[in-house]
Amino acid sequence: MENYKLVLPEHLNHYGFLFGGHLLKWIDEVGYIAVTLDYPGRNFVTVAMDKVEFRKSVRNGTILAFVTEQKHKGNTAVDYSVKAYTEKIENGIREMAFSTNITFVAVDSEGHKQPI
Repeated sequence: MENYKLVLPEHLNHYGFLFGGHLLKWIDEVGYIAVTLDYPGRNFVTVAMDKVEFRKSVRNGTILAFVTEQKHKGNTAVDYSVKAYTEKIENGIREMAFSTNITFVAVDSEGHKQPI
């Protein structure tokens, strides 16, 4: 699955770069959208993100492309790879800015694990 986000001034830190918290929020959001579309009718919560490493700074006006791919499905949990790329407006060239694996667990209405 692929999603896009435009980096706007309200997303920047005091140095003029994308605030990491916004990127992590967007990663969680696109992962949640993917798992929800892959398993309709189930409720999921985020339980883990592995290595959080910002590889490239991101400035105002950058288009971020998020590529989300399911990697593993267990009985109650499912893992996704999420990669964020900067996409240059003038030539369409992509460069990876961030990647992580995110784990979601299926839960019932009371928050208890349940089979997927």
